[in-house]
Amino acid sequence: MAPKGQATIEDVARIAGVSIATVSRAVHSPDRVAKTTRQKVNQAILVTGYTTNAMARSLRMGRSNIILVLAPDIGDPNFTSTLIGIETQARSMGHAILIGHTQNDPERAIDYLRYLTSHKAAGLILFTGRLPETDLISAVPLPPTVAAFEPIRNTAYPYVGVDDKAGGRKATEHLLAAGHRRIAFVGDAQARVAYKRRRDGYDLAMDAARVPMDDRLVVEGDGSIESGRHAVELLFMRDQLPTAFMCVNDSTAIGVINALAARGYNVPLDFSVTGFDDVPQATYVTPPLTTIRQPRSIIGKTAIERLFKMIEGEDGASVPREELIAPDLILRGSVTSPNGRFDR
Repeated sequence: MAPKGQATIEDVARIAGVSIATVSRAVHSPDRVAKTTRQKVNQAILVTGYTTNAMARSLRMGRSNIILVLAPDIGDPNFTSTLIGIETQARSMGHAILIGHTQNDPERAIDYLRYLTSHKAAGLILFTGRLPETDLISAVPLPPTVAAFEPIRNTAYPYVGVDDKAGGRKATEHLLAAGHRRIAFVGDAQARVAYKRRRDGYDLAMDAARVPMDDRLVVEGDGSIESGRHAVELLFMRDQLPTAFMCVNDSTAIGVINALAARGYNVPLDFSVTGFDDVPQATYVTPPLTTIRQPRSIIGKTAIERLFKMIEGEDGASVPREELIAPDLILRGSVTSPNGRFDR
């Protein structure tokens, strides 16, 4: 175990035998955690002195050493893995992490923003893709702020994340190389910058392959398993069947695979499917999902390093606003050549 002065959320999770996300829920939303689990977490906090030490260091230094991380869903595998990179790097710099779980609720986000204005956190990392809609922002300037995973529209805040456009293009090019031409993009959502960029990557690959617009089937979606199921049903009802699905994320891809299986089709013999993210479930679905891997730990480490440069006044105009990290294509078992059954 780390010394008390260096206690981390990982220490608490390890001693309690739970995940980092469960520790955060037990601290910030105890009513959503079983009593026995809360007791384990509270005992681990007492052993490590995690929260107490973080606040005590702030008081001794005369300034905050707390970094607030706002996330819409702390159960998202992307968040948990990225948080490890953030927390490890923050700890090495003598800072502690406070996790704000907004649950996509604007009011909860505003509550955490009030914490910023009253306790003066040293910095803010946003996973939400947007700023809380409140007059507090104009009344009290935010501390140094970095967006991660989802860029914030129409702002100058720095962003660190995967190169979504490159990932979308890479996944589509893999399907094209397998012989597919009629490829559906599932999960189009103009409100989500990351999803829009993945769609842009799809279009770039299809343009380069000179695939006509009639063979580009685009279905809207919100990134959920249900939206993947809905996309399949919609395409069958329209009698507009692709030979392959390029999905905006792994959850959508799992929904697509489940819906095809429910109709008696085999992936990849009848249809090929790719995802994006490479969440743990991608290896357990049948067949294992070919997908784009997000370098989550690297994103977290890069985001906190960028934030520290801003805190120290070293983030000059020469530094690009966006730091995009190249994704990897992970080949598994959900893609093969088209069998000609659904070719037009």
